[in-house]
Amino acid sequence: MALKEEIKEEIHVLMVSFSAQGHINPMLRLGKRLVSKGIDVTLALTEVTRHRMLKSTTTTTTNCVSGIKLEFFSDGYFSLDYDRKADLDHYMETLGKFGPINLSKLIQDRSQGGLGKFSCLISNPFVPWVADVAAEHGIPCALLWIQPSILYAIYYRFYNSLNQFPTLENPHMRVELPGLPLLNTEDLPSFVLPSNPFGSVPKLFSEMFQNMKKFKWVLGNSFHELEKDAIVSMAELCPIRTVGPLVPSMLLGEDQSADIGVEMWKPEETCLEWLNRQKPCSVVYVSFGSIVALSAKQMENIATGLKNSNRPFLWVVKPQNPPAADGSGKLPLGFLEETKDQGLVVPWSPQTMVLTHPSISCFLSHCGWNSTLETIAAGVPVIAYPQWTDQPTNAKLIVDVLRIGVRLRPNQDGIVTNEEVEKSIEEITVGPMAEEVKKTAAELKQLAQKAVVKGGSSDSNIQWFVDEIKGNSSTDPSRVNCGAIEP
Repeated sequence: MALKEEIKEEIHVLMVSFSAQGHINPMLRLGKRLVSKGIDVTLALTEVTRHRMLKSTTTTTTNCVSGIKLEFFSDGYFSLDYDRKADLDHYMETLGKFGPINLSKLIQDRSQGGLGKFSCLISNPFVPWVADVAAEHGIPCALLWIQPSILYAIYYRFYNSLNQFPTLENPHMRVELPGLPLLNTEDLPSFVLPSNPFGSVPKLFSEMFQNMKKFKWVLGNSFHELEKDAIVSMAELCPIRTVGPLVPSMLLGEDQSADIGVEMWKPEETCLEWLNRQKPCSVVYVSFGSIVALSAKQMENIATGLKNSNRPFLWVVKPQNPPAADGSGKLPLGFLEETKDQGLVVPWSPQTMVLTHPSISCFLSHCGWNSTLETIAAGVPVIAYPQWTDQPTNAKLIVDVLRIGVRLRPNQDGIVTNEEVEKSIEEITVGPMAEEVKKTAAELKQLAQKAVVKGGSSDSNIQWFVDEIKGNSSTDPSRVNCGAIEP
């Protein structure tokens, strides 16, 4: 009898992530929290990720990370040097074709090797075919939603045609959804707009959100206190349980050495020495992530606005390789020399260390969700400059719901002027709203930390999920699955 109970407790979860840094790290941090609850965890990534991790100066092994085993499968391309970002639609199509075959083989090889069956698979929204692989092997599947719950609610309602959204005939209609603020066109994720040029991601989302019954559980990288209304609005449709913020441990008041994550680019550590020489709460930190390359004109306007603000700034400008013919992503000529005594430009930064540095005043950000959660956990006010996908909605959340920032507004030509940049810096640092924003940001920082400690909202949801996997939960089974959409 004792042996039978021991076998029952051998729980092993397989997580599968889209192979981008901003997707891998939340999955790793969830995995670490599952490990702390006594669960064995393996993370499966594509072979090209192993290649990139080995090239990274911050990665020493590709076998195991903080107790999480790593496995790799082919994405269908034989060349590791092939530029997978060159044609995103083609890459997603190829990954969707060969990923399931190769992941299935990985699962089969484990079983045939006598290591037993996985207890659960955890998928990422950009590899939704993992749910089909799980079903093929008779394994329950969870989804880790890596964007805010407000986006989860929008996409679910959009792809299941539950509410009205902008169309070609009515491109500027305002969208009103339960539990969400009134959304203008500029507040909506780009994938739901009729002007969206990308085909692969909306196709993925459409198939996934119309078939949410494939997932037994939906977990979210957020925390209940941050997005209560959006979470509650989905309770009767397709519940989401928040398990975040899945951010570096240092931002949550935990030991920095306890963090888990991968860096695909080498951060410029010398910027910390520069920050040490700046006055407290004086520096404008600027970073637009690893993907977006702003137009030459926009780069010029931001550069001019920063210079004219007369405030010290730290600007992350990732080199374009190869350089764009139109000059996008490049600093204007002479800017570095003109501002050498005012600011510092680096190709990549240790963002966690930067955001927690006492000299940082505010963060001029593209509002990617990982950066947004890190900013919230650090208690830093935001100047929002969203570009695409979920970023416009994240900016709406930051400015109008959470009230911890301001938003740059483009002119009639779609360009943010240098005057707008300078005005926003002034507003968020010394304007009438500055103190209130700073106070609110500090309060959210405390709530983020409380969510992940033992007994906090996110910790309790992770424990619930562990109990579900083990079959020890008292949850009504009919309340777990999203089920089919009522006609």
